[in-house]
Amino acid sequence: MDLGLTGKYAIVCASSRGLGRGCATELARAGCTVVLNGRDEEVLNATAEAISRETGADVIPVVADVSIPDGQARLVGAVPQVDILVNNNGGPPLRDFRALGRDDLLAGVTGNMIAPIEMVQRVIDGMTERRFGRIVNITSSSVKGPIAGLDLSSGARAGLTGFLAGVARTVAGQNVTINCLLPGAFDTDRLRSNFAAAQKRENRSLDDIRADRAAGIPAGRFGEPDEFGKACAFLCSAHSGYITGQSLLIDGGAFPGAF
Repeated sequence: MDLGLTGKYAIVCASSRGLGRGCATELARAGCTVVLNGRDEEVLNATAEAISRETGADVIPVVADVSIPDGQARLVGAVPQVDILVNNNGGPPLRDFRALGRDDLLAGVTGNMIAPIEMVQRVIDGMTERRFGRIVNITSSSVKGPIAGLDLSSGARAGLTGFLAGVARTVAGQNVTINCLLPGAFDTDRLRSNFAAAQKRENRSLDDIRADRAAGIPAGRFGEPDEFGKACAFLCSAHSGYITGQSLLIDGGAFPGAF
């Protein structure tokens, strides 16, 4: 399917690795000029080169912390206009809520709620003027099925979802859509680091931990970043203008509900 994105400009936050990289790759494949973002310059440049080589697209690496205004300004300023925004940021680590201090709480809400809203504020008026815009927020399956220990991540991302659900209805008439993608267990560095922590905690082999976790997913496996990226690219496409204010759960069937 031609996604109708040739010549569009896309910003994908936190995209040097994992799910963000998967989204950036598929948008580049669809014909977008992609602003790639990360804080490790070496990793970011290597990823940008790899995506450009694979897709033939223009990929612009921008070293920036998306949680702060200066970083946001550098991302938006890297291209003449922003047609597509994929909000993404690392979440707080697994931690008992009793151990969270005020600074921890504020940092979590800033990174996973306030910063994405600020990015939307920076780009949405241009999108409505041009009568095309696609905003996708990578949140988490824990927004729908909370996970103990990820309370701060779940709460901040749920706040973002509720905030932008209202905004989405105000710009739909200008062909600007805002949606969320809720990933479950994907085979990323973060998942592997969680398994490594569990290995130390439980004194079991990594293979056993991976197998037990995969067995709890109806699909029988972990997701791949490229399939997540393809779902993101469709939500950003010219064919998705009637989909807005929605949260798409991509978890291999792990959430046990009909809605």
